[in-house]
Amino acid sequence: MQKITMTTPLVEMDGDEMTRILWQIIKDELLAPFVELNTEYYDLGLKKRDETGDQITVDAANATKKYGVAVKCATITPNAARVTEYDLHQMWKSPNGTIRALLDGTVFRAPIVVKGIEPCVKNWKKPITIARHAYGDVYRNVEMEIPAPGDVKLVYVPEGGSGEQELLVHHFEGSGIVQGQHNLDNSIESFAKSCFEYALDTKQDLWFATKDTISKKYDHRFKDLFADLYEQNYKEKFEEAGITYFYTLIDDAVARIMKAEGGFIWACKNYDGDVMSDMISSAFGSLAMMTSVLVSPHGYYEYEAAHGTVQRHYYKHLNGEETSTNSVATIFAWTGALRKRGELDKNQELQNFADKLEEATISTIESGKMTKDLALITTLENPTVLNSRDFIVAIREKLESLLG
Repeated sequence: MQKITMTTPLVEMDGDEMTRILWQIIKDELLAPFVELNTEYYDLGLKKRDETGDQITVDAANATKKYGVAVKCATITPNAARVTEYDLHQMWKSPNGTIRALLDGTVFRAPIVVKGIEPCVKNWKKPITIARHAYGDVYRNVEMEIPAPGDVKLVYVPEGGSGEQELLVHHFEGSGIVQGQHNLDNSIESFAKSCFEYALDTKQDLWFATKDTISKKYDHRFKDLFADLYEQNYKEKFEEAGITYFYTLIDDAVARIMKAEGGFIWACKNYDGDVMSDMISSAFGSLAMMTSVLVSPHGYYEYEAAHGTVQRHYYKHLNGEETSTNSVATIFAWTGALRKRGELDKNQELQNFADKLEEATISTIESGKMTKDLALITTLENPTVLNSRDFIVAIREKLESLLG
């Protein structure tokens, strides 16, 4: 068949370990035979980030601003052990955190629902999308160990020098710890705008939850900015679309979620979203069965897998052992990016291909061919367990049949 052409590049960010291996197989088997890939390539593998002083991460984010759409492989966020393992110059920050800050984006994560992989919560009939604020809170904190009795104060010094404010955090009578967090009005407003726009795009209800009854300044600020933006800019649009915006406390939201049917977006502050997205993905089946897209109110989109680099499988791979690593989330990162590129370029053929590849992936699993992680939890009888490459090859066979 004649390959599908792409007029505008999308930004391709390569990654680390087992997902890097899968990345290349996916390109070789599922993409390159059918699409004339047009990408601007950035190697965000840990070694290259170290070599460039992490400048390549910044360059990749700026390229995303230029072209509008990016697809990213999972990457290592180094800890002390990784610094030693890779002989790094320093313990580099999370590339995801760097990219999110530069793009001013919100992360939307939703489970990939497949027959035979049933949610742990029986009444969940539709996907629940987590919208995670991607700035501030504990991820931009400052911390201090308090060695002995004394006062810890929160002090604001205006740039002009007058109007200084001071609050006592705690009077320590012995040793302890303290943590300071911050956030920005414009970041919260961007988060809110992204959530409202995504809800309208996908025709889904939007929930938002904080703990404003306890955090009467910090969390309440989130609640107020969301409410103001909704009333001023989105209330009529939501009513016209037949969808609702619902605010409640985070503990009430968690209780409601367990009895809900799904089919809505749950907007969460940064830490809440980090935790709840893992809960949702695990309850629906697996982190490898979850889409993740960073949406910026400025019109940038970055698609990635919701999981990490699958370190344990990578070490097995290096030892020549066979692995059965689930590549579904990485495949869907590519389909999401290709579909969005097609939408922006009015390239229907590219959009159709992305749809067919997703259909082929789901159909392969529902036919009983799957990786080991899914075989352990499927309700299908006698599933066929495939290794990492053979699973992707099986998807290609299904894709070729769908494309005719």
